[in-house]
Amino acid sequence: MSTVEAPARTRARIKERTLRKDNWRLYPITTFVIFTAWVVYATIRAFWGSAFYVPQYHYLTPFYSPCFNEICNGVTVDGHTGDAAEFGTFLPAGTRGFIPFAVISLPFLLLFRLTCYYYRKAYYRSFWASPPACAVVEPHAKYTGERRFPLIGQNLHRYFWMAAFLISLVNTWDAVRAFHGEDGGFGIGLGTLILVANVVLLWAYTLSCHSCRHIVGGRLKHFSKHPVRYWMWGQVSKLNKRHGTFALITLGSLVVADLYVALVASGTISDLRFFN
Repeated sequence: MSTVEAPARTRARIKERTLRKDNWRLYPITTFVIFTAWVVYATIRAFWGSAFYVPQYHYLTPFYSPCFNEICNGVTVDGHTGDAAEFGTFLPAGTRGFIPFAVISLPFLLLFRLTCYYYRKAYYRSFWASPPACAVVEPHAKYTGERRFPLIGQNLHRYFWMAAFLISLVNTWDAVRAFHGEDGGFGIGLGTLILVANVVLLWAYTLSCHSCRHIVGGRLKHFSKHPVRYWMWGQVSKLNKRHGTFALITLGSLVVADLYVALVASGTISDLRFFN
């Protein structure tokens, strides 16, 4: 009769940092560069305080929406004047450069992305090397998980999702307003298409969130008794497979939308009009 040995009580002793032969450093290094560049750009633009609104076409950059600074009222570009403040203002003009115009939305959007499952993986590996890649030795001596401050705050992700959902509604309204002609009627320009594409991608990222999937289909014992919610859960589940892709793409779409509005608002370029 053969004997079965008890499983080892300790991990295998491997001197090498990893036995992987592929270029596992590419992901954390690339992610580090992309995220750092995006944070630098977004921070500069958030505190820039100008070139954020094109009144003749109602183009408002998502980095300044909703706009609460007094400067948001009476914005003039190329002889056209309009109000970018849809929900009132409470920030005096003197806070320009110190407090972002979108002071309410930006913190929640930042926290929504920081606590996102995809972003956790990305910056844990790229900025903390915890670990830098699968099957690679972690340089940290110990790991306490997400049970202590500040990482225990990751558990608030579902609440930040709710705030992001509401802000996506505001961004949708901004995209609808962008269907505005120079004569005050209906119009479509390149900026309109860019803002619409951006908000569609933002919705794809928001609705593909794991928290959204749980809110739609969670706490149900029998899907058969809730066919509508089951269908919605199925659609969100399909989006959820590409959540990481949408998380990365929306970083690019936000920059493109903001940069285009900034260039038009500053007079650097003119908006390409398809229908005025």
